[in-house]
Amino acid sequence: MAPEMLSTDFISRFTSLLASVVSVPFNKMSPVLEAETEELRVSIVHPSVAHSGSTVSLRKIPAVRRLTQEDMILSGYCDERIGNFLKNCVKAHCNVAICGMPGAGKTELLKYMTKFIPSSERVITIEDTLEIHYQKINPGKDCVEMKVAERFTYTDAIKACLRQLPKWIILSEARSKEVRYLLESLSTGTYGMTTLHTDDVRNIPDRIKNMAEGSLDSDRIINDTYRFINIGVLVKSGIDKEGKIVRKIEQIGIFDRFGTDLKNVVNKVEMIVINGKIKKFILPLNMKRRFEEAGIGDVFIS
Repeated sequence: MAPEMLSTDFISRFTSLLASVVSVPFNKMSPVLEAETEELRVSIVHPSVAHSGSTVSLRKIPAVRRLTQEDMILSGYCDERIGNFLKNCVKAHCNVAICGMPGAGKTELLKYMTKFIPSSERVITIEDTLEIHYQKINPGKDCVEMKVAERFTYTDAIKACLRQLPKWIILSEARSKEVRYLLESLSTGTYGMTTLHTDDVRNIPDRIKNMAEGSLDSDRIINDTYRFINIGVLVKSGIDKEGKIVRKIEQIGIFDRFGTDLKNVVNKVEMIVINGKIKKFILPLNMKRRFEEAGIGDVFIS
């Protein structure tokens, strides 16, 4: 059965009502209308720039943790060893960047990984749209939830949150130059997680360099990425034979920066998961020490 199309009159009435509720214009001069509730995000593009007609996007963002390790294994999202590895990364206080294309499920994986942060470790989440719902999915844990606004940018939030004594900073999405301040905060010993758009773990350093626009030292941005981002995870989504959306962890890489002489320092990504499968690898010395200090011997065992 073909999907039922919304009538032009219905879309017109809906957008007019929504624009009135949020008190913003929606016309040729302001062609994008966005609004949100606690569990729903709405984005509408005006027909003056969407020549096929108004386009409406509804994104449901419930305050639940959709992923469980059992479901991840049964659905083919990842095998048990990869699930254990991600859990151990949090226990070892690794800084994690989750990448993928829009709609791949990056935020859902981030929400899943927050489960393993100890209750005693203060977390500060920074978002423009409240999607993580940290306090609701992690009741009883120490958390401050910050929401950016016109006069309180991502950069402002990252700077401000360091005064709140965080153990973890969770940035819902790295999009622009605020990523420079995220790297700076990680350099102080604060731990972090974020998501970003790119289609390969190995592209994360260049993606961060491009986002850190106006940097006087792009090499430093690259080097800081390899030094302060420990783990990169790529999530992919697709459609199965039955027309259902399926997601899986496609890649995991470990970022490492090593060497004693500044002229001979090497930046490297050690890929440990490719095409959803664990490959043979040697754990970089820096990461081996990190896991050992956390009391973790085999990183693939829970």
